[in-house]
Amino acid sequence: MQSHRLQLFADYHQFYLQDEAADGDLSEAWSPVAVQRMLAVSDGVVGIGTVRNMDVPVTIELLESEPSVDLAGFDHVVEGSLAIGRGPLVVAGCTDYFPDAARFDLAPGTYRVRLSASGFETLSEDGLDGQDRYLVQLWQAPFIEPTVLKQGAG
Repeated sequence: MQSHRLQLFADYHQFYLQDEAADGDLSEAWSPVAVQRMLAVSDGVVGIGTVRNMDVPVTIELLESEPSVDLAGFDHVVEGSLAIGRGPLVVAGCTDYFPDAARFDLAPGTYRVRLSASGFETLSEDGLDGQDRYLVQLWQAPFIEPTVLKQGAG
């Protein structure tokens, strides 16, 4: 397993993971359903929703196999799929300067992406401060439609 801790600016309440060669366009993928599940999917890119429009802590785990599901430890858990055609995987806020975004080598293939988010109850009244955290786990697995395992109140 590889684990990477990032601090990402979640402008527009989102950050994304994408195959570097993909166009990264999620404009039509953020439907009301995708916003509620906090996960938008398009060709070669996955958008991760956040409860704050600020810098948020993100842990990326690149795994060899499917991890166990921890629903009790998180407010919201959702899975989807991401196709990596050539790589690398780029992780960035949607308004970040793309050439400076974090990159991780992944073999081409289809990956499961699991978002597990916590700390929703720590948000300040104005929604700017909080201890929300985002764990994103990736492993090679067959394609699935986005699936909410636990719906948070984010």
